Amino acid sequence: MPGLQIQRRVKYQEELDADFPRRVADMPGAADLNRCIQCGTCSATCPVSSFMDLTPRRVVAMTRAGFKEEVLRSNTIWLCASCYSCTVECPKGIKITDVMYALKRLAIQERAYPRHFPTPVLAREFFHKVRQTGRSNEGQIATVMILKTNPLKLLRQIPLGLKLLVKGRMSLWTEKMSGNKRQLQDLLDYMDTHKELR
Repeated sequence: MPGLQIQRRVKYQEELDADFPRRVADMPGAADLNRCIQCGTCSATCPVSSFMDLTPRRVVAMTRAGFKEEVLRSNTIWLCASCYSCTVECPKGIKITDVMYALKRLAIQERAYPRHFPTPVLAREFFHKVRQTGRSNEGQIATVMILKTNPLKLLRQIPLGLKLLVKGRMSLWTEKMSGNKRQLQDLLDYMDTHKELR
């Protein structure tokens, strides 16, 4: 409704996560987070900022201030189109798109993302399916994602699924990697335990 003011609760210093900015800055691509001068160029060049609940500039400011819950639960990090226009235009050379990826990884790790939001569920299911079979089985991944986020939507997707099956674009069978699946699982396990390499 026009003119409706949303009341935001005041957050006191002791409620902030003082370690959050360091954790984000330690992740690949986010090291220059503290160089931000809050000019707003990232928000101005972002093609999807009008759909975000927090602008990219505000996400950076809130991350640096320790507003962990608000940042990880915002839809902004999930709406980032990965177009890199913010990174290209940033006068301080901050890799803002990489900061968004770092925040996504933390949100998935801590399960702190908007409820029923499909993107983090899709990312997690994709990883599990590839780890399990060595292949991306899109139909199965999409089905699980819809069941976990919006089960009623599955009914609307049945006609499309049937068309894809008839055309041979989707299979009911699980495709599996033909080579040594154990090597892939070892690699993924290694990356999981050595998060600094991500």
